[in-house]
Amino acid sequence: MRRQGWAERTRDIQAFHVMSVLARAKTLQAQGRDVIHMEIGEPDFATPAPIIRAGQAALDNGHTGYTPALGLPALREAIAASYAHRYGVQVDPGRVVVTPGGSAALLLIASLLVDPGQSVVMADPSYPCNRNFLRLLGANAKMIPTGPQSAYQLTPELIEQHWDDSCSAVLAASPANPTGTLLSKPQLRGMADTVRRLGGHLVVDEIYHGLTYDCEASSVLEVAPDAFVLNSFSKYYGMTGWRLGWLIAPEAAIPELEKLAQNLYICAPHMAQWAALAAFEEETQAICEERRKAFQARRDFLLPALRDLGFGIPTTPQGAFYLYADISRHSADSSALCRRLLESEYLAITPGLDFGDYRQHEHVRFAYTASLDRLGQAVERLERGLR
Repeated sequence: MRRQGWAERTRDIQAFHVMSVLARAKTLQAQGRDVIHMEIGEPDFATPAPIIRAGQAALDNGHTGYTPALGLPALREAIAASYAHRYGVQVDPGRVVVTPGGSAALLLIASLLVDPGQSVVMADPSYPCNRNFLRLLGANAKMIPTGPQSAYQLTPELIEQHWDDSCSAVLAASPANPTGTLLSKPQLRGMADTVRRLGGHLVVDEIYHGLTYDCEASSVLEVAPDAFVLNSFSKYYGMTGWRLGWLIAPEAAIPELEKLAQNLYICAPHMAQWAALAAFEEETQAICEERRKAFQARRDFLLPALRDLGFGIPTTPQGAFYLYADISRHSADSSALCRRLLESEYLAITPGLDFGDYRQHEHVRFAYTASLDRLGQAVERLERGLR
C-alpha cells in the first residue's frame, strides 16, 4: 500500500544530507552565530563580473524567452571550441547539449541509457544525487567500494569484476566529488576500452575541470570519442545559481536527447546562456585562473593541518575543492561528529553518509570554499571541538 498516496519510488530516494546541514547552519546564523561553511560544494566567489554584465545585457536586450532545446547555437559553438583549445579535441557543436545545470545533463543521459531494472556502475564514495536519479527512473546504482589503493576511483579490473547482465553503463568522475582525485589519460583509455568491450556506455563527470592543482585534467574525449561527458558552468565559472550545464554525446544520440530535453525542461535558462558566452572571454579566464590559485593555496594549507589533527587523508586530491577525511581516530559516527561540531563550534562539514555506504560512518568531507583566514579559524575550532 502506498504511504499517504506518494509514489513508491520516493521511499528509496535518500535525502541530500548536506542540504540539511546547510539548513541548520543557516538557522544558527540567523540566531547570530558565526558559522564557518565547509559543507556545501559551492565556490565562495561571486560570479565573475564579465558574466554578470553579459547577463544584465541579455535582460536589457529581452533575451527572456525560450531557446532551442539543445541550447543557443552560439553557446554550443563556444563550448565545442573550448575543447579544441583546452584538450586539442575537435568536437562538432552539433554534439553539444546545453542543460539547466549538470544535474539535468545527468538526467538526460540516464533517461537515454538506462531502462527500469538496469544498473549503472559507479564508485562508492561518489556524488549522492547520481544514484537517486537512477532510482527515480526505476534503475539502480551498482556501488563499487573504492579506497586509497585506487585513489577512490573505479578501475578496469573493478568494472569487469562487478559487471553483470543488468549493467548498461559506467559513471566515473574526474576530478571526483568527494575525494578530489583524477583519472589519468591511460586510466580513462583503459576504462573506455573495458566498458566498450562489455557492451556498455561510459559517462564521465568532468564538472570540476579547470579546478586542478599541480597537473592538468584529461578529458575522456581525448581517448574515447564515443563517451558521454557531463560538465557545468557552476564550479570553475562560479555560476551555481544560474543553473547551466552541458553534455557532449555521440552524434547518433543527439536526436533522442533533443526529444527528451523538449519534454523534460524545454530549454536551459535563456539569459544564463547569453551570460555564459562571456565565460570564454580572456578577462573571465584570467579571473577564474586567479581563483584556481586561491583554491590551491587553501588545499595546501588545510591538507597538512587536518593530517596534523589526526584525520586520515592518504591520497592528496588533485582537483575540485574537497578533502575526504577518515575520522576513525576521533569518532565512529561521522554524522554525530558533524552535528557536534556544528552545534558546539559552529563549523559545518558533511558526513560520509551522503556519499555511499562504504565506510560512510568513518569519513567526512571538508569543502575548502572559504578564505584562508576562515580556514585558519576552522582548524582552531576543530582542534577545540575534538578535545
